[in-house]
Amino acid sequence: MARPVRLLSVGALTLDTILRVEALPVHQGKFMASDGVQIASGMATSAACAAHRLGAEVSLWASAGDDAVADQLIAGIEAEGVDCTFVRRVRGARSALASILVDAHGERIIVPFYDRLAQADPEALPVADLMAFDAVLVDVRWPGAAALALKAARDIGRPAILDADTAPLEVLEQLLPLATHIVASEPAARIVCGQALDPETACADLASRTDAFVAVTGGAAGSWWHDRRAGRVRHVAAPKIKAVDTLAAGDVFHGAFAVGLAEAMPVEQALRFASAAAALKCLRFGGRLGAPNRAETLAMVAATWPA
Repeated sequence: MARPVRLLSVGALTLDTILRVEALPVHQGKFMASDGVQIASGMATSAACAAHRLGAEVSLWASAGDDAVADQLIAGIEAEGVDCTFVRRVRGARSALASILVDAHGERIIVPFYDRLAQADPEALPVADLMAFDAVLVDVRWPGAAALALKAARDIGRPAILDADTAPLEVLEQLLPLATHIVASEPAARIVCGQALDPETACADLASRTDAFVAVTGGAAGSWWHDRRAGRVRHVAAPKIKAVDTLAAGDVFHGAFAVGLAEAMPVEQALRFASAAAALKCLRFGGRLGAPNRAETLAMVAATWPA
């Protein structure tokens, strides 16, 4: 049996308080939740946990404070089976927090807090080299670390995957040239392209600015990817489901896509694998806690795209 692929996931580690409400607030007041959970999460962290459930060995490189929250975060992620040896603890800093409301349709409002001291740029990678890893996945929440990891992975020929989500334009412009694979949300693609483009056009526009593989995700509408060999944008439909909670669906997508690339899946197969995993996650409340295992994901792929 082949060994599991190894991934390094770089970026956000937050303590998420997730509350389920009937409708997202449109005015001030008190709103009673019907369910709630508090978990260690964040983009890179959720992707790491998802990738591990899909069969990968995953290490997390994130930054936290020297507070009790960090103890809780690390314990929670280690319990998921993700290696937290590289999680940095910054003296005098506070660990990141996020409050999230999820409505009856699965849509959400996210209010995160990141301490600038905790997010200060690292001086170097936490490992001497990245040859032990089959792929590197980074988010946009710790740009200094993301830049180091992307450049090092690209230099040694490993997939250097950027989860390009909403961030300041200067952060996206710093990281985009360093990636071998860019999977962008619609908002991120529009920040970079500077126009209110549809996802297909945004994908083509973004691909014209880089030599990397480019895809743009559109939630229930599926994802678009630029096929450089054919010179056009292709579409991968998302499985049809009734969403309960879309929180962390993008993170699960990125984690699954990274697993697919590390396992040398053809890119469209990796996108289908990621779409299936993200759709299954949306069927369950609790953010990343709803990430599926490999058997569930492969069954969804087979049901959605029968041979």
